[in-house]
Amino acid sequence: MRTRPRTFLEVWSRRTAPERFDTYTRWTLYLLSATEPFAALALVGIDQSFTVEGMRVWLLLVLAHTVVCIASLRAGLTHFLGGPPVRPVLLGALGVLTLAVSAVAFWTFPVDGPDDVAGSGRYYGMLVGFAFGALALVPSFTFRRLVVLALGLAVVTGCSVWVGTGPISPTTVGMAVGLTLSVAFMLVAMFGSYRASVWMLGVVWEQERNRVLHARLAVAEERLRFSRDLHDVFGRTLSVVAVKSELAAELAARGRPGAEEQMLEVRRIAQDALREVRAVVAGYRSADLAAEMAGARSVLRSAGVETVVHGEETVIGERAQEALAWAVREGVTNVVRHSSAGTCTITLQRIDSHGVVEIVNDGVSPGAVRRSGSGLAGLGERLAAAGGELQTWSEEGRFGLVARVPDDGGPPPGTSSAPRTLPATERAPRS
Repeated sequence: MRTRPRTFLEVWSRRTAPERFDTYTRWTLYLLSATEPFAALALVGIDQSFTVEGMRVWLLLVLAHTVVCIASLRAGLTHFLGGPPVRPVLLGALGVLTLAVSAVAFWTFPVDGPDDVAGSGRYYGMLVGFAFGALALVPSFTFRRLVVLALGLAVVTGCSVWVGTGPISPTTVGMAVGLTLSVAFMLVAMFGSYRASVWMLGVVWEQERNRVLHARLAVAEERLRFSRDLHDVFGRTLSVVAVKSELAAELAARGRPGAEEQMLEVRRIAQDALREVRAVVAGYRSADLAAEMAGARSVLRSAGVETVVHGEETVIGERAQEALAWAVREGVTNVVRHSSAGTCTITLQRIDSHGVVEIVNDGVSPGAVRRSGSGLAGLGERLAAAGGELQTWSEEGRFGLVARVPDDGGPPPGTSSAPRTLPATERAPRS
């Protein structure tokens, strides 16, 4: 089935804002360069002193020069925006045609004498070649080089007055100086205008690339957050399922009661994990510190780890409570999966307007190499997002995890809900 060709307005409406600006800027510069033949025809109509043969050759050279100028301008814009460099053959053709247009104009429009300088089309014909040829180089040259080029072309054009008018006189000198200054000013102004357009085009595309890059980074960050949340959910859940399943199997093998209760607990944990995964997908998941503390005690004891919890009555603000809940979850998961701990101490405190959770276990093997897994890395990122920090230490077979988060929602120091100080015998060692 043949589709109906789209109109210009339909194609234009489908373009993005940078693409529209690119099209507008490019075609504006192309059309300005395409006015060279019209400027040449206007000069022919104003100055009737030309030779017919020279005029024909000059106009043909102007047409060829216009085509090469537009091609050079297009290639220069592509190179300015990060594309391949302009081919030397194209630049060579541009230089040859520019010199040819200027040289033929010098002979096509004769000068009868010093008094005919002001009305002669010779110098304006030379300027047609010089100016449009130089404008085609704007995207390829720096502005400093363009200014030097403009001054050089102005001097060449001004000095040609003396060559074509015979003896030096006040008239020719004044005309040469005035023509040099006017040509220099005109070329610098035109170069500046072209350069500004090209520079704005580059800025627009740079902003578009930055926008795309920021969008990709946002997507990557969201993927990292999502994977971290899934790790936090399944890391603990699968560890608990493995421990309770092993316990149920052991109870069933020994013929002791309790295997059924353990498997029912596995089913409940799996159902909770399913709800959490759905919440992760929906983006509304949060962790509850009290529930995590109670779950940590149950999980550790099911794994045969003697567990002591201090400071459960400590009042923690909502924001710090959620961050610390993730710390409890990840810390307990590491104890179950990566250690052979016999005892584990979990301490919740509020110190200097900070909520602090410390998890210490004695399951570090002598000579074990300390590694930082993805779970701790994700926990550190989560705490950093809440303004907190994560620290770990190991000492004499013990490993400690300390999570500290700013807490503005807890009670002020000195109130009845302040955490109790642990006895010296219960304090966990610190590195």
